[in-house]
Amino acid sequence: MKNFNKNKTERVEVMALFGYEMTPCQPLTFRRRGQKETEVTELLRTRIHFAGQATLHIFDVLVGREKMTLEFNSCDLSWHLTQ
Repeated sequence: MKNFNKNKTERVEVMALFGYEMTPCQPLTFRRRGQKETEVTELLRTRIHFAGQATLHIFDVLVGREKMTLEFNSCDLSWHLTQ
């Protein structure tokens, strides 16, 4: 059986604004390994997912016209990008 999930996940560095108005965290830019910084155009939605000891803070964002998801893992303090 083929895997139809074409989402690619990669670890990224994120510049985020914490404690801003009604949004406790807002990703502003991210950088992939070996690439330039990419600006987040719009924050679409945020949600939280509890996974064992970790809490995943999930941000659906627009980069230009492309929808992406940034995830922050509260346990190891890492950010991941899913396209």
